[in-house]
Amino acid sequence: MLRGLDIRDMLIIDRLELEFQPGLNVLTGETGAGKSILLDALGFVLGWRGRADLVRSGAEQGEVVAWFDLPEDHPARSVLSEADYGGSDGELVLRRVNNRDGRKTSYVNDRRASGELLRSLSDTLVELHGQHDDRGLLNVRGHRALLDAFGGYEAKRAAVRSAWRGLGAAREALMTAKESVAALATEEEFLRHAVSELEALSPEAGEDETLDAKRRLMQGAERIREDIVKAAQALGLDGAEGMLGDATRWLEGAATEAEGGLDAPLSSLSHALVELGEAQAGVDAVLDQLSFDPHELEGVEERLFALRALARKHQVAPDELSALMVELRGKLDAFDASGADIAELEAALSKAETEYDKAAKSLSGARATAARKLDNAMAGELAPLKMERAVFETSVTRADPGPDGVDQVAFTVATNPGAPAGPLNKIASGGELSRFLLALKVCLTGGASGLTMIFDEIDRGVGGATADAVGRRLAKLSEEAQVLV
Repeated sequence: MLRGLDIRDMLIIDRLELEFQPGLNVLTGETGAGKSILLDALGFVLGWRGRADLVRSGAEQGEVVAWFDLPEDHPARSVLSEADYGGSDGELVLRRVNNRDGRKTSYVNDRRASGELLRSLSDTLVELHGQHDDRGLLNVRGHRALLDAFGGYEAKRAAVRSAWRGLGAAREALMTAKESVAALATEEEFLRHAVSELEALSPEAGEDETLDAKRRLMQGAERIREDIVKAAQALGLDGAEGMLGDATRWLEGAATEAEGGLDAPLSSLSHALVELGEAQAGVDAVLDQLSFDPHELEGVEERLFALRALARKHQVAPDELSALMVELRGKLDAFDASGADIAELEAALSKAETEYDKAAKSLSGARATAARKLDNAMAGELAPLKMERAVFETSVTRADPGPDGVDQVAFTVATNPGAPAGPLNKIASGGELSRFLLALKVCLTGGASGLTMIFDEIDRGVGGATADAVGRRLAKLSEEAQVLV
């Protein structure tokens, strides 16, 4: 509820402070008395679009402060919380400064704020109804939400929104899967050939290093084998082993006569024979390694060259071929299985479409019912306002599917039976429009605690019994919300 307005150096006002009360507040005065200036000032502090030249002549800046009482359940509290502006302790203070050069600075509870935050707050604080009501009842984009609120269809709207989110997720999943399959399809031939080639070669990690070492050993074998054979012969029975054996036998034959003098030499020869045996075994082992079929070297080189050629083709190291084979095989398996995945996602999308259609159809039927009820209620309100010949109709037509269903809702009027119907602001005259808006607001308003409704020139063109009917409806509205006229 609007509690007060403080205006400084705006238009013809140097300083003015107004306080407002709950219920009905009426501002009267002759044309030119300044009533519209108050509305301009309030619109300015709420962030509404309006005239730019608001600063009073001779002043460097103008300022407007508005303060509101906020009940515990007021929707403005949610706006403040989402913007991280903390608690308001039941009071909200808006301040906006307009400099002579056009710069504007806004404050919410003494904290700098954006114009966007002001406008978001104003949507929850104040409704303006009149000939320039482009933010409220005359805005056709809001008629669907107004009809849903009139019918009490919050749960049905929530169900449609939930179904729409599910439908969007199903579409996104299917589209992503199809794009992935399409991307794989362009390289399917390459994948199949590459996997076939890799599987035929069957590379193993570390194989390149092993084959390279084996190849180098084989290539050097012929150069060193002849010398190693000679060494083996020199160490064998016809060489060192035989000579050491003969020497040992001769010394053993003489040892009994040498009275222990040959014990040390015999011990050394025994050790030498053991060492010689180990040397012979090592040489024989090397000879075994160097003994290979020349065709084996050819086979090793062919496989080594094949591994390295395939690695260059795929631009990876030879040791990475095994991992690459697993990766490409996985892609190919995914492509082969994609048909089943696409079918499953298409089924999920079909189910989501069915759920959305069901929820949207239910909401459409409810809206049609609410439209008839609202039209009947409006007929009852228009008669006392001396507009019994006027026809109000809530038009519910088919629209593109969306989060709010498949309906487009618009409030239309015809001032006389048989006359073409059209939008409120296109068909009704100034006085008629004010009464249409008042009747509509009476029908739509319920439990609007904490809301301030402003009716601009609601009395234009009316008098007598009609003026009395207007007054009674304003009084009725003021029982549930603050009304400024």
